[in-house]
Amino acid sequence: MNKRTFYILLTIFTLVFSNVAKAQIIDPVRWSTSIEKISETEFDLIIEATIDAPWHLYSQILDEGGPIATTFTFTESDDYTLVGTPTEEEGHSAPEPAFNNMMVKYFENSALFKQRIKIVNKEISLVNGEVGYMVCNDTQCLAPVYKDLAFSFNTSKATTTTTTTNKATDKAATKGEKKKGLWNIFLLAFGAGFIAIFTPCVFPMIPMTVSFFTKQSKSKAAGIKNAFIYGLSIIVIYVLLGTIVTAIFGASALNELSTNVWFNVIFFFILVLFAFSFLGAFEIMLPNSWANKVDKQADRGGLTGIFFMALALAIVSFSCTGPVAGFVLVEAATKGGIFPIIGMLGFALPIALVFMLFAAFPGWLNSLPKSGGWLNSVKVVLGFLELALAFKFLSNADMVLQLHWLEREVFIAIWIAIFAALSFYLFGKIQLPHDSPLKHISVGRLSLGLLTLAFTIYMIPGLWGAPLNLISAFPPPQHYSESPYGVGYTRSGGSATQLQEIPDGGHLMAPHNILAFNDYEKGLAYAKKVNKPVMLDFTGHACVNCRKMEQNVWVKDKVLTILKNDVVLISLYVDEKLKFEGEAPDSKLRPGKKLRYTGQQWSELQQIRFGTNAQPYYVLMGHDEENLNEAVGYTPDVEEYHLWLEDGITNFKSK
Repeated sequence: MNKRTFYILLTIFTLVFSNVAKAQIIDPVRWSTSIEKISETEFDLIIEATIDAPWHLYSQILDEGGPIATTFTFTESDDYTLVGTPTEEEGHSAPEPAFNNMMVKYFENSALFKQRIKIVNKEISLVNGEVGYMVCNDTQCLAPVYKDLAFSFNTSKATTTTTTTNKATDKAATKGEKKKGLWNIFLLAFGAGFIAIFTPCVFPMIPMTVSFFTKQSKSKAAGIKNAFIYGLSIIVIYVLLGTIVTAIFGASALNELSTNVWFNVIFFFILVLFAFSFLGAFEIMLPNSWANKVDKQADRGGLTGIFFMALALAIVSFSCTGPVAGFVLVEAATKGGIFPIIGMLGFALPIALVFMLFAAFPGWLNSLPKSGGWLNSVKVVLGFLELALAFKFLSNADMVLQLHWLEREVFIAIWIAIFAALSFYLFGKIQLPHDSPLKHISVGRLSLGLLTLAFTIYMIPGLWGAPLNLISAFPPPQHYSESPYGVGYTRSGGSATQLQEIPDGGHLMAPHNILAFNDYEKGLAYAKKVNKPVMLDFTGHACVNCRKMEQNVWVKDKVLTILKNDVVLISLYVDEKLKFEGEAPDSKLRPGKKLRYTGQQWSELQQIRFGTNAQPYYVLMGHDEENLNEAVGYTPDVEEYHLWLEDGITNFKSK
């Protein structure tokens, strides 16, 4: 082989390899089918999905406004009838960041579905069906996909796609995520338990309880032993509470219930009730008869007496610890499984440790601050925090129902009011029912008040569209807003009186005031009319990285100027669920099938012309529909993205 031939082959190999590399058709789900005999006339059609980590597949039952649910359709036939609807496994439920943090049910690693059928014709050999689904990971969602399914009665198993997957790795990843979640709830509960120590119902009990053990025990070692048993009993009581809650509702029922609108509303009212209790409106107390009966049992002495002493502490201090422990249980309930048990373990541990350590080292009691009005101040601060957190649950319910009652501005305004009131309280300008007279404020209280005031001021620009990154997990997203462009501003970027003429098929994209089209043909026609290049933006409602580009890159002046003035933006939503007006077009990827939604045609356009199905995906092209430069995907570097835009525009002008 001579040198020239070698270079020609190398060039061909490079071109082929680069085209293969650009072809990024991601398909993280493999479907397999089988049939299970139930009786002579009834069979279960088994549909199993194998899902690559870290992708997840959605349930068949989802609320409106969320991702596209998994759906199954079966070819109508006189040979069989369907019995009921497809069933599915338990799965997981969690807030979905791509869809306003609405609660959704999804599957990781694998999913199993079953559809029962009743056979009419015993000679049946094949049942055909179709699955439609969407998959997402933590950063992006893929366009909805539709695949054919076949169930053969002639073989034990029929498979639509055969691929191997590393199930051990997938299981390890899932186990790691669950372990991380358990640690998070444990640390949250531990912090809540530590704060609960400094409440009026618990703190004064420390010297009383420790003195009891040191006086009643025959030796120091016996006192330490009894105090250890006492602390262990506290842990057992709270863990038992978490276990009972889990046992009553089941390992996942709390998790399922927490995705429900009405349970979010119930959690809201529970936390508001707890908050008002801490603020001094009333006290939440268990019946006195319970405490009296437990006290009698505590007098029995021995291990039983120590356990009932711990139970008496839990009952007597309930008015302070109940709201805090209740918050932990509510938060743990949104996770399901053993999270309530781990939450109660974390909550009880610091309380138990305090009693055990002070019993072991009673001299430490001298270093404790004296009880006083500051204990009630701790309760009040907790009350304000619980009141603020309560609105997160109400916000979840509002977004799922799409009522738009608690939009972003209203939520932020409520938080501003709550934390401003907390600031005034810490500065001594507000007094609540159980507060002691305040002659002066301590340095610690002043510091906390200044911190709270600074946080309050920080939130104010959020009313005018500021992102508020410090609390981004709590308020509704920016687009779930009565004024997505900022209070007092319209989509034109100015006052309400400034309006911009919009061409046919176009609209102004919030909050950047960029003229955009969602229809390919109309956008291309407008680009020819104004003699500007086209920028295709393959995006999705569920595309997290698309929103990051729009919020962090497009907003920069040098990029925003080009998008507004130098190109015609055509945003094609591949997951758009609008149905076609009139007859739906034929699918180009699945011959003989019709497209169901408008988003499918943009997804097919992206796959056929550009060899990828990932979003975001940006293409600059001329009026001849030829690329002006190489298309790009997620490009968080502003300078790199700006140079890409300038390069394409320069190539357009040079034509």
